[in-house]
Amino acid sequence: MSLALIAALPFLGALLPGLMIRAGRTACATATGAVTALALFLLALQAPAVLRGEVVQTRIDWLPALGLNATFFLDGLGLLFAGLILGIGLLIILYARFYLSKSDPMGQFYTYLLLFQGAMVGIVLSDNILLLLIFWELTSLSSFLLIGYWKHLPEGRQGARMALAVTGGGGLAMIAGMLILGNIVGSYDLTVILENKDLIQASDWYLPALILILLGAFTKSAQFPFHFWLPHAMAAPTPVSAYLHSATMVKAGLFLMARMWPVLAGTPEWFWIVSTAGLVTMVMAAKIAFFKDDLKALLAFSTVSHLGLITMLLGFGTKAAATVAVFHIINHATFKAALFMSAGIVDHEAHTRDLRRLGGLRTLMPITFGIVVLASLSMAGIPPLNGFLSKELMLEEAAHTTWITPWAMGLLATIGAMFSVAYSFRFLAHGFLGPVRDDYPHKPHDPGFGLWAAPGLLAALVVIIGLVPMATAAWLVDVAASAVTGEAVHVHISHWHGLYAPALWMSLAAIGGGLVMLGAYPRLRAMWDATPRPEAKRIFDGIVEPLAALSRSVTEGLHNGGFARSLVLAVLAIAGAAYWAFDGGSHLAGSRPTLPVTPVTAIVWAVMVIAALVTPFLHRNRLVALILTGVVGLLIAPLFMLFSAPDLALTQLSVEVVTILLMLLALHFLPKETPVESTVPRRLRDAGIAGIAGIGIGGLAYAMMTRGPAFDPISHFHLAQSKPGAGGTNAVNTIIVDFRGYDTFGEIIVLGIAALVIFALSRTLLHDATVNRRLAAQPRQAESGDRHPMMLVVSTRLLLPMAMMVGVYIYLRGHNLPGGGFVAGLVFAIAYLMQYMASGYDWSHARQRYDHHALIGWGVLIASLAGIGPWFLGLPFLTSGYEYVHLWPLEEFEVATAAIFDLGVFLCVLGAILLALASLSRLALRTGEGANTRAYDIEEGT
Repeated sequence: MSLALIAALPFLGALLPGLMIRAGRTACATATGAVTALALFLLALQAPAVLRGEVVQTRIDWLPALGLNATFFLDGLGLLFAGLILGIGLLIILYARFYLSKSDPMGQFYTYLLLFQGAMVGIVLSDNILLLLIFWELTSLSSFLLIGYWKHLPEGRQGARMALAVTGGGGLAMIAGMLILGNIVGSYDLTVILENKDLIQASDWYLPALILILLGAFTKSAQFPFHFWLPHAMAAPTPVSAYLHSATMVKAGLFLMARMWPVLAGTPEWFWIVSTAGLVTMVMAAKIAFFKDDLKALLAFSTVSHLGLITMLLGFGTKAAATVAVFHIINHATFKAALFMSAGIVDHEAHTRDLRRLGGLRTLMPITFGIVVLASLSMAGIPPLNGFLSKELMLEEAAHTTWITPWAMGLLATIGAMFSVAYSFRFLAHGFLGPVRDDYPHKPHDPGFGLWAAPGLLAALVVIIGLVPMATAAWLVDVAASAVTGEAVHVHISHWHGLYAPALWMSLAAIGGGLVMLGAYPRLRAMWDATPRPEAKRIFDGIVEPLAALSRSVTEGLHNGGFARSLVLAVLAIAGAAYWAFDGGSHLAGSRPTLPVTPVTAIVWAVMVIAALVTPFLHRNRLVALILTGVVGLLIAPLFMLFSAPDLALTQLSVEVVTILLMLLALHFLPKETPVESTVPRRLRDAGIAGIAGIGIGGLAYAMMTRGPAFDPISHFHLAQSKPGAGGTNAVNTIIVDFRGYDTFGEIIVLGIAALVIFALSRTLLHDATVNRRLAAQPRQAESGDRHPMMLVVSTRLLLPMAMMVGVYIYLRGHNLPGGGFVAGLVFAIAYLMQYMASGYDWSHARQRYDHHALIGWGVLIASLAGIGPWFLGLPFLTSGYEYVHLWPLEEFEVATAAIFDLGVFLCVLGAILLALASLSRLALRTGEGANTRAYDIEEGT
C-alpha cells in the first residue's frame, strides 16, 4: 500500500494549497512542501530494499478479468526517477515561494505543481501499462496548466497549446503501441512484459509497437522532429521550466525508453531509429542553443541537446551505454535545474534575460555567479565536475560505435560536445563576465537566501558528485542501470581513463573547439543570421491552422447548437449501425414462446400506444403532453408486475408521481403552448426517423425476449448469491446495495449534484434583475377563491404520518421484500409534495426542521461510511455483512450493514427532491404567487 500512497499523496495534497493560501504564502508553500517531503520520506523507507536488489510491489485488484489492476512496483530505475521528481520538486517549491510575485495566485500554482508531480510519480511507479498510460496523459494535461499558468501572456497560452498538441498526439500513438505489447504477451503488467523479450521481438507486431511507443517517447522528450515545442514552453514561470525540463516532463520519454529497453533494445530497428534521432537532436539543438540570446531559450535548446545525448546512448543498445545514460540523467538534472533557477534569479533581479543586455553580473551578483560557474562548467563537461564524468563516458561509447561508418558517430558526438562547450561558456561569459553596465532595466543584486538556496544546493551536488562519484552516485547508478539492462551492473567512475583513451582527445577537441567558437561568435552570428532556415513554429502553425479550420467546418456543419439536429444525427447513426449489424448476420426464428395476451394486458398496451401516438400531435399544449407522458409512465408499472418485477413497479410508480408533480411546478414558468418552430416537411422527416428508431427498438426487444441468452447472464449469479452472499431474499435490493453498490453510490452523488445545480441556477436567476422583472411581469391566470382547499389540507395532514409510516416500512423490508431506501425516499417526498400543494411552500417550509443541503450531505456521508467501514476488516469497499439476532419477545430477525448504505440512499433522494422543490417554489413566489401563513385560507379575489 505504501507505493500507492506515494503516488496518491501529491494528488491528495493538491487540495491543500487552495485552502492554505488563506493563511498566507508561507503557510501555502509549507503545506505543499510537507506533502512532497512526506512522499519523499516514504520513498526513502523503501530505498534499502531496492538497493539490496529487491523489487517492492503493491497490487490493488480492480477488474482482474480485464487486466485492470492498480499495480505499482519500485526497482532501481523507479527509485532514481521518483527520487529526482520528489527531491527536485521539493527544491522547486522552496524556490517558487520567493520567485512568484504577490499578484500571482500561488495556491493555484502549487495545486498544478502537485498534480503534475503526482502524474510523474505515477508513471515511474506504475506496473500496469494501462495505469501508466493514464498517468502519462495526466502529465500532458497538468503540464498544459503549468506552462499556461500566466494566462495573460499570449506566448504562454500558445506554448501550452503547442506542448499539449505534440505530447498529447504522441501519447495517443504510445497508447496503441502499449496495447500491442500487452496483446503480444497476454498481460498488461510491466513486470510480465519485461520478461518476454524473445516473444515480443519475434512478433510481426514488434516494429509497429516500437514505432508507436517511440513516438510517445520522442514527443515527450522533444526529440527531432518534435523538438520545437520545448523552447516555446519557456513562456512558463521559471520554477515550471526548471522542474519540467530538468527532472520531470522531458525525462518521462527517457524513462519510457529506459523502462522498455530490456524488451525493445538490441535490434537493428531500435539502434537506427533511437540512436539516429538522439544524435541528430543532440547536434542540431546544441548548434541552435549557441545562437540564442534569451537565457531560458539557450537553456531550453541545451536541454533538447542533452536529451538527445541520453537518447543516443540508449539507442546504442549496449549495457555500458545504457549505464552512461543513467549516470547522465542524474548529472543533467542537477546542473540544468541549477542553471534554470539561476536564469530566473537574473530575470527576477535584472528584469531581463537577454544576453545582449547583460554582462558584468559577476561583481553585482557574486553568489549567483558562483552557482552559474559551477553549473555551466559542468554542462560544458569541464573536470572535475559531474558533467565531465558522464560526457567522457559518452564520448568513449560513441568512439566505439559504428554508425554508417566507424568514425561518424564519434565525430558527430564530438561536434555536439563542442557546441555544448560553446553555449555553456557563452552563457557564463556574455551574462556574467565583462564590465558592469549602466543600462540594465533594473539594477541587479543577489537575492535573499530563499531564492538562491535551492540552486546553491544543486550546485554543491554538482561538485560533490564530480569529486567523489563512487561514494555519492555509483551506488544509485548501479541499481538503476541494473533495472534498465536486466543484469547486475557495477560501474566504476573515474576522472582519468588513460592517455590513449579516445575520449580524452575527443574531449580536448571539444573544449578547444568550443573556446574558438566563443571567440569567433560575432562572425559566426552574422553567418547564422544570414543563413535561411526553416522555422518549426511556422511549420507547426501551418499544419494546425488548416486542420483546425477543417474541424470547425465539420463540427459546425454537424452541431449547430440545435438539439433537434444532434438528436437526428445520433438516432440515424445508431439506426444505421444497427441495420449494418442486422444485415451482416444470420437470423433464426426465436424458440421461446410468448406469454398469453389477456384482455387487461391488451387494454393497457392499447392505452399506452394511443397515448404515445397522440403525444406528438398534441405536444404543443404542454399540460396535455405532460399528462399523456405520465399515462405512459404509470402504465409501465403494471407491465413490470406482469413480468414479476414488483420492485421495479413500485419504483416506477413512485418516480413517475414525483417527476410529474415537479414538472407541473416547472410548467408554471412556461407558456401554456409551445410555439410552432418547424415546417410540415421537417415534422414528417422527424416522424419517419422516430418511426424507424421505434420499429428497430421494438424489433430488438422482441428478438431478445423470444430467444434464449447466448451466454450465461449475470442475473443467475445474483439470484443464487442474494441470500448466502448478501443475506437478503430481494435480489433487486441486494444488487443495488451490495453487488453493485458502487454504481448506486455514484448515482446518489449525481442525483445530489443535479439538485444542487437546480438550486444554484434558481438562486442565480433570483439575483438577476432582468429575470426578476420577467418573473414579476408574467401574466397570471384567475385563481380559485379557495387557494388551499380545506378538504385537501385536512386529508394531506392525515396522510402525512401514514405515508411516513409506509415509507419506514418500505425501507425496513427492502432487503427481503420489494422496497428499499430509494423507494422510501420517494414516498416521503410525495408526502411532502402533497403538503406543498395543499398548504403552500411557505407554510410547509416553515415547519421543516432539517436543511435540504444537509440531507444530501448526510446521505452521501452515511453511504461513504458504510463503504469505508469494511476496509478496517480487510474487505473491499461497500462489502456488506449480516447477522441474525433474536431479541425477546421478538422473533429472530436479520441485521444487515446494507441498511446503513440504504439509509444514505434514502436521505440523498429525499434531500435532492426537496431541494428541487424548494428551488422551484422560490421562483414561483417571485412571480407574485401569494404566500399563506396559515394551514389554509379562503380569500375572495386571490
